Amino acid sequence: MWRVLLLSSLAVAAVAAQEKQLEADVSDIDEDVALDEEELEVLMAEEEEEEATVMDEDHYDETVDTASGKAGKAEMDANVTYKTPVPTGDVYFAETFDDGTLDSWQLSKTVKGDADDDIAKYDGKWAVEQLKENKVPGDQGLVLKSRAKHHAISAMLNKPFVFKDEPLVIQYEVNFQNGIDCGGAYIKLLTDTGNLNLEQFHDRTPYTLMFGPDKCGEDYKLHFIFRHQNPLNKDMEEKHAKRADVDLKKFYTDKKTHLYTLVLNPDNSYEMLIDQSSVSRGSLLHDVVPPVNPAKEIDDPNDSKPEDWDEKAKIPDPEATKPDDWDEDAPAKIDDPDALKPEGWLDDEPDFVADSTAEKPEDWDEEMDGEWEAPQVPNPACETAPGCGEWKRPQINNPQYKGKWKAPLVDNPNYQGVWKPRKIDNPDYFEDLQPFRMAPFKAVGLELWSMTSDIYFDNFIITSHKEVADRWASDSWGLKKLVASANEPGIFAQLMTAAEERPWLWVIYILTVGLPIGLAVLFCWPKKSDDDYVYKKVDPARADVEEEDEEDEEEQEAAAADEEDKAAEATHGAAAAECCTFTATLF
Repeated sequence: MWRVLLLSSLAVAAVAAQEKQLEADVSDIDEDVALDEEELEVLMAEEEEEEATVMDEDHYDETVDTASGKAGKAEMDANVTYKTPVPTGDVYFAETFDDGTLDSWQLSKTVKGDADDDIAKYDGKWAVEQLKENKVPGDQGLVLKSRAKHHAISAMLNKPFVFKDEPLVIQYEVNFQNGIDCGGAYIKLLTDTGNLNLEQFHDRTPYTLMFGPDKCGEDYKLHFIFRHQNPLNKDMEEKHAKRADVDLKKFYTDKKTHLYTLVLNPDNSYEMLIDQSSVSRGSLLHDVVPPVNPAKEIDDPNDSKPEDWDEKAKIPDPEATKPDDWDEDAPAKIDDPDALKPEGWLDDEPDFVADSTAEKPEDWDEEMDGEWEAPQVPNPACETAPGCGEWKRPQINNPQYKGKWKAPLVDNPNYQGVWKPRKIDNPDYFEDLQPFRMAPFKAVGLELWSMTSDIYFDNFIITSHKEVADRWASDSWGLKKLVASANEPGIFAQLMTAAEERPWLWVIYILTVGLPIGLAVLFCWPKKSDDDYVYKKVDPARADVEEEDEEDEEEQEAAAADEEDKAAEATHGAAAAECCTFTATLF
């Protein structure tokens, strides 16, 4: 019974969690952007006023498909009012693609270096489209359409970003609509070099930092790479932030729209977020590879280990001697003296004999091919015998074998430790305590190669205020999240999907469903009717009467037999008496 109660509790909890999911998503969005009740009411009122103008009838017809049984999805889309988000504060760049054009973007017209001529051109196709699934009527995004192609597209910022005393916040959406085999969805912030030409944007175009998801094989990454200039030799070197603290696979495989955010602060701290939840944070000074500042001291390249340096921790005991009975020449294996040749062993029969059925080929030339010999086949006489040929005793381990004698190891009295070269001052040492102050940038670009098509990008924003990015996310990604949550399959569908990926879950499902049913049948089966009860009570009684009748008959037969025996004994006694009387009379 306690198992039934436990399973019932789990089922109730799962249903309750499913029913509250939509409410939780709405509350999460409101909490993330810190909206008070008045702001929320104003926002909802504005959305209701704009509903008639924003809902495009063609998009609505594509979304609502009652004939295919998507009633729940159609109802959700009908209640969704989308309004192109507008930044609420000062921004350096904002793009929604809702106008359906790429007028503010520039396709690259150059070629990729170090690539074959047939694939060097940046000829991958881009388009502005709605999402394939969980689309929001009126909302569009940038879609990478080609696979196994080089893609490059970029756009200028409203004004260059200069790293001084304000944070940098970068945020955009990505949806791997077809999953992802190998490829990236990261962006580059192109350095303000003074002669930046977006038509010549390629893989070697200088960039200040790179951020976004990437996948190669089974390695799921979230890149944050910035380029730092060495103040001594002016060389640029890439610095890679540490890996994310969570498993990123689900963000690449669930075909949902995810929000990627990078926050850089003037105090050199950084934080990466996915769907407004932190996945990695650290310091530009301590949590990047290679480190920004080189080591203060390095090994002296001119130092070498002295010839008499002893770094052996153990040595053979010089006072140990080999025992007198130690035989180093004893073999490791010897013949088994207890072995006996099996009976029937054919000493004179070889293991293989010439094939008597073989014939010399007609084209065999003895001058060219040599004397012909029939091929060898297993000896038929050996098939039933334990063995053929010369019998040899099997080998066993030699109990007298000890091997080469070696003196035991003891601590080395002259041990000096592992030698290391001495340290000297690093001639290339420098200290940059403000790596945040990177080179200014004035354009955003996507330079990508992908083996999967239909990668969706949307709602780019670059600002200095996290609150601005949060409000922007609420007006854009928050609505996508709401629609996706409403279109989530039910518990039963989720269980079936999970079982397809993990077949062993069927065992748990069967036990979970079958155990309560079995217990219910066992303990809760209804009682039989009174008629059946009386009938079943009468049947055993009739059987008992018949058994009693049979026992009475047997007792009567036994009594009759006893009476017959007594009568026979009486007759025999009378006869004997008569015999005795006759004898007495005779004498």
